[in-house]
Amino acid sequence: MAERTYRIHVAAELSGVRVELIRAWERRYGVLAPKRTPSGYRVYTDRDVALLRRLKQLTEEGVSISEAATMLPQLLAELDAAQPAPTPAPIQEPSPASVASWMEDALAAAEALDQRRVSEVLDEVLAALSPLKAYEEVLVPLQRAVGERWHAGAFSVGQEHMVSQEVRARLISLLHASPDKGPRRAVLACFPDEQHEIGLLGTALRMRHAGLSVTLLGQRTPVVEVGRLARELKADLVGLSAVTDHGARDFEETLSRLLEELPRGTPVWVGGTAALLHREVGERLGVHVFESGDDWARLLGG
Repeated sequence: MAERTYRIHVAAELSGVRVELIRAWERRYGVLAPKRTPSGYRVYTDRDVALLRRLKQLTEEGVSISEAATMLPQLLAELDAAQPAPTPAPIQEPSPASVASWMEDALAAAEALDQRRVSEVLDEVLAALSPLKAYEEVLVPLQRAVGERWHAGAFSVGQEHMVSQEVRARLISLLHASPDKGPRRAVLACFPDEQHEIGLLGTALRMRHAGLSVTLLGQRTPVVEVGRLARELKADLVGLSAVTDHGARDFEETLSRLLEELPRGTPVWVGGTAALLHREVGERLGVHVFESGDDWARLLGG
């Protein structure tokens, strides 16, 4: 049976050592050698968590981390002597009930204005699910549910932003650890006045796990810059996010300027609420409008 492991955010929570500090200790002093999943993510064992707790205790007592690193053989021997090897629990795929429970817990935490609990729930999700499953089965439905509550007046703008920040942070974390080497290059950006980028982050995650190299430009990117980078990188496709609607004229002008900057024939995809509203404009300009999950096959297949 497989040994139980934890993603870095969960290991940080269990040990009380910040994620940034764990990474610094690994890089500078080699105090840990976490295993890697097939997708390249760091995972930590119960023994690793126990060692982090011990190192934290020593540093709080005034021992420098560099000095504590020289004590690793002794510290590990003490941990092994104090704790008999646990019987590893079998890894089970979380059930639909578990997914529903995470959703309920995160929404209840948002209702109670408990951002820390929202963060804890999402860390549990990332520890239990693969990146794409976490994105598709929890992060996207959670963001949608929060948005629906905001539109209905059940959640305030602050509550919506609180959850969005946690979802965005997890997506960025997943992207940092995702593969980014492939024969095809995509350049992704938001419309020049667009600040909503969670959908774009999710698109980048899915593309990378499908074998594309992705250059992610994010919020409020001038189309001239999108075009310039796409030309220099010889991008195979360009993707834009347009959530906020500024009208059909603005939508058409933005896409027209981008098309002028790109080599003729470069596929351009645009998604988001505004893109759906102005679907006919996109189609007239020869731009692909992402409408549903059925479009992934066309987009990824080239």
